[in-house]
Amino acid sequence: MSRFNDLVHRYLQVWNETDPQARAAAATNVFADDVSYVDPLLAVTGRQALVDAIGAVHRQFPGFVFRPVGTVDGHHDQVRFGWELGPQDVPDAPVAGFDVAVMDLSGRINAVHGFLDRVPA
Repeated sequence: MSRFNDLVHRYLQVWNETDPQARAAAATNVFADDVSYVDPLLAVTGRQALVDAIGAVHRQFPGFVFRPVGTVDGHHDQVRFGWELGPQDVPDAPVAGFDVAVMDLSGRINAVHGFLDRVPA
């Protein structure tokens, strides 16, 4: 299970990276070149498109951070995990959801299916 916890940790590090160049560099170790990401508000294909979309999230929610919620659950080549997005020290984050990530043979994520449980009005 530690490989799944490690992957989720690195995944959230990419989402929390505010420097565009550092985010792009970190993403190469986490996401496949042709990664697809789909949630109710976003659908992109390709690592750079995902990196750019993460930048848009930072612009929409400046100063917010992603943090894990609950237990990471994985088997075979897929992992699911809950997360929250909010100010660093605020216990009730305004955004929450969970993602299911699928890994390729190299261990990088090649697909993410995101679900939103709580979003601001």
